[in-house]
Amino acid sequence: MSAFFGPLEDGRVPPRQQTRVAAFLISAHGALARQFALALPAKFEAAWQTELNAQFYRESEIVSLLMRATTWVPDFALAPMAASWEMAWLPAPIDGIADHARAQAIHLATLAHAVHAGIRPAALLPTEANADDPFVTALRRIEFESSRLLQAQILYLKGPDLVPVRDVISAALERRHADVRRLWNETLQGIGVVPRE
Repeated sequence: MSAFFGPLEDGRVPPRQQTRVAAFLISAHGALARQFALALPAKFEAAWQTELNAQFYRESEIVSLLMRATTWVPDFALAPMAASWEMAWLPAPIDGIADHARAQAIHLATLAHAVHAGIRPAALLPTEANADDPFVTALRRIEFESSRLLQAQILYLKGPDLVPVRDVISAALERRHADVRRLWNETLQGIGVVPRE
């Protein structure tokens, strides 16, 4: 077990590790893209709705980037793993919030916050990783985009409209972070990488 990807092959992350990590990230960011797409109104009537549109396209770009930058190899363990990942991204009921639309928005924001803050794939790249490798570049780009996207979730979750349900949101956010962290750590352990807390 190692704290980083590898052993590298000519500065490249091994294809098995690329496949498993990319599949996990595509599942998470793909779920976010789908849920943002469903949350988009037919017509924008408020400024914050344009942010939903931007988030949808950013998540779609991340998925597209990974599809093309990854060196894919067969991985027969992916089918059951992907099923458990997809189930984890589904909306979960939030106690104390009766308004369905608000509960859905909070669910989406907490999931996006957990994915963007809790998954840092570029931190697993050893210093000798080839900076010109498409997969290495993709992981760095995803981490950069995640830090930008995270700001929107923070602004929404800490906004004045949600002050009355702040405790409920904090509990939901903690649960989401724990779920994402558990799945990410299991994914890394399966490819010989020790998750770092």
